[in-house]
Amino acid sequence: MELEVADLACARGGVLVLEGVNFRLEAGEALMLRGPNGIGKTTLLRTLAGLQPPLAGRIGMADEALAYGAHADGLKSTLTALENLRFWARVHGTGEGEIGRALEEFNLADLAGRPAHSLSAGQKRRLGLARLLLTGRAIWALDEPTVSLDAESVRLFARAVERHLAGGGMALMATHIDLGLAARALDLTPFRADPDRAGKAGAGGADGAGAGRVRVPHDPFAGAEDLA
Repeated sequence: MELEVADLACARGGVLVLEGVNFRLEAGEALMLRGPNGIGKTTLLRTLAGLQPPLAGRIGMADEALAYGAHADGLKSTLTALENLRFWARVHGTGEGEIGRALEEFNLADLAGRPAHSLSAGQKRRLGLARLLLTGRAIWALDEPTVSLDAESVRLFARAVERHLAGGGMALMATHIDLGLAARALDLTPFRADPDRAGKAGAGGADGAGAGRVRVPHDPFAGAEDLA
C-alpha cells in the first residue's frame, strides 16, 4: 500500500497555486505538510481527497484508500456521540466493536449518551476525529486536526495516529503542532506556482495537459459538513 503523487498541479478558486508536487508515502509513514499560510496545504489535501479536480499530474493509490478530515467535525447535532459514530460505522461497514474502541481511544466513553450539540468544541473535535477509526481507510489526510484540542487531547490524537501507523496505515497532515511523531516533512514552498502563469490555469491544466491522466480517489467524508 502506498500513495504516490507525481507532478501534481492544484488550483484554488480557479487560480493555480501549486505545481510539480511530488512525494511518496508508504505503509507506516507519516508526512507533515509545511509552508506559510496560503501556500496551498488545504488545496492539496482537498485535491487528494477528490473534492476538487487536479489540473495536471498523477495521484496513485488504491481505490477507497483515503479518509479526509477537514475543519468541519461532520456531526449531527441532535444525535448523541454514540449515535453519530453508529452512523459513520454504517456508512463504512464497521462493527460495534470498532465504535467502542473509538470512544475509548478518544476518551469519549463517558460522553456516549450526550447529544453532540451539548459537547464543548474540543469534545466535538475528538468525536469528529474518532470517525477515522471507523473508516477502515489506510490513509488519513488531515487538515489542522488539533484545532480546539487541549494538550491532553492532542496526546490522545497523537497516540491514535501512532497506532494507525503501527498497523501499516499512513498519515498526511497539515498542522502547526508538534505531535511528537516520527514523521517526514514536506515544505510546499518550492512547489508554489509561477506567478506569471498562476492566473492562466484553465480546465485543460497548467501545462496544457488534460486531467485525464489523474485518477481521483473517493472521499468517505465528502458532504460531511451537510450533517452539522
